Amino acid sequence: MAAPEPRRRSSGRSHGSDGDGTSGSRRRSGKGNAGWAMRSAVGQLQELLGRAPESVSALKPTETGWEADVEVLELERVPETTSVMATYRVTLDEEGDLVGYERKRRYTRGQIDRRG
Repeated sequence: MAAPEPRRRSSGRSHGSDGDGTSGSRRRSGKGNAGWAMRSAVGQLQELLGRAPESVSALKPTETGWEADVEVLELERVPETTSVMATYRVTLDEEGDLVGYERKRRYTRGQIDRRG
């Protein structure tokens, strides 16, 4: 009689029904993870705007891909705290292709967000 296979410890991640590390149709390692989505959003927005984004302030998975809020320097001024920044909402499909973007707000770099 063969000995039973040892149980593997769960890493705390949710797995799909086939146990291959997928959750539904979305992978969370390599292509399809949050870091990959951030790089994809930044790169494609930079290509469209001709300006290098400074940061990603929000990222969330959606039913059809990802949404990211990307901060971009729109108008450089001196002193730097008066430079004009913009937040763009970028929508990516499951393959990481940009399917839409929209400027959500403009603000000066030194402005504190008072929204609660």
